[in-house]
Amino acid sequence: MITEFRLPDLGEGLREAEIVQWHVAAGDEVALNQTIAEVETAKAVVELPSPFAGTVSALHHAEGDVVPVGEVLIAFDIAGAETDAAASPAAEAKREPNLVGYGAAPRSDARPQRRARAGAGRDVVDLAVREAAPHDAIAPSVAEHEPRERPRSTPPVRKLARDLGVDLDLVAAQGVDGLITREDVEAYAARTSAEPVAAPASLAPVASSTADERIPIRGVRKHTADAMVRSAFTAPHAATFLTVDVTASVSFVAGLRADVRYADARIGIMAVAAKAVCLALRRTPELNATWDEAAGEIVRFGRVNLGIAAATDRGLVVPSVKDAGALSLVDLAQSIRAFADTARAGKATPADLSGGTFSITNYGVFGVDAGTPILVPGEAGILGLGAVQRRPWEHEGGVALRDVMTLSLSFDHRLVDGAEAARFLTDVADVLREPGRAMVFA
Repeated sequence: MITEFRLPDLGEGLREAEIVQWHVAAGDEVALNQTIAEVETAKAVVELPSPFAGTVSALHHAEGDVVPVGEVLIAFDIAGAETDAAASPAAEAKREPNLVGYGAAPRSDARPQRRARAGAGRDVVDLAVREAAPHDAIAPSVAEHEPRERPRSTPPVRKLARDLGVDLDLVAAQGVDGLITREDVEAYAARTSAEPVAAPASLAPVASSTADERIPIRGVRKHTADAMVRSAFTAPHAATFLTVDVTASVSFVAGLRADVRYADARIGIMAVAAKAVCLALRRTPELNATWDEAAGEIVRFGRVNLGIAAATDRGLVVPSVKDAGALSLVDLAQSIRAFADTARAGKATPADLSGGTFSITNYGVFGVDAGTPILVPGEAGILGLGAVQRRPWEHEGGVALRDVMTLSLSFDHRLVDGAEAARFLTDVADVLREPGRAMVFA
């Protein structure tokens, strides 16, 4: 029996998803919960498990298609399933797996959008063959119409391969899971960079183009833009700055990294600042709150879910460390690093990217001294960390070279007054200036 699988609601009421990569082709045998595709929502790249065990009958969309929730995504031939064509739709729905949003009616009769691809005028390969990603090459020959297994990798790794001119079909995965990593691509590029490669005779030199480039607005970039506009025109932003001597924190971090008991945690200034934020929010809970316009209430959160802004190949994402205030400095540092790595790999889930109550952004890693960050919608504050710089600074009645950092706090002036913002920023600075002051908050 042919059974259709519709794109489910992947969380947070998302209305559509773009197909990044198919892991199966028509005719493939699949097992229950086997990954059949990677799709990108406005928040994350999500792996879709197969809800059935059977044979893939047809792929209804190609890579690059933007598919509305509820649209038929793939069809399966289920052996031994009931074939009564007269079965009612209600009875058929009862046999379908209980997935979130499964079986929702399509939101629109319009055809799905399609990402513009180079060489769009050439022959289209039958959907029985998975359409190649930009780094693949499929000649329009009959022999190439046989299904082949695509290299397993994440979207950032595929982008890196394209940037380095590496064909992922030629890269061997070193890990036991068969997933090609950044290290595999970089190692392959390093091995082949010294080898002269003759260009195929059929490829003529291509002159550089000065034509305008049009990039579709979708995925994380679209979601971020919508969120920033909503934030800028909904919450009255205000900002305050403070430059602080963090020499003691730099020495504190260096001591922890030199200690074999904490070396693996790789604690840095970011983690110390995050801990300082969690402590300072105890004295200024107004910054760990949200403005509920519909209810006419200010909601002060009982826990600190600390958002960590991460720059990724797909755009800016803000996963949040849940109940960060209850974590030790070591656990907080490890959680921040794990979330950042997951976000950069495109594997952060909608749950990871929602539920934040206060955020931190560290533009200091890009060499920037200060900035005015925009609030994450629904949050009352965001702290920006500037670069740590060695500067002449007043110290103990004289001038000495010290490690200095500028903190910037943006806040929602509906929820937070200037005095409260200043108190919070001073509390954070006190911990960074003298880490031992954290004991005062404990």
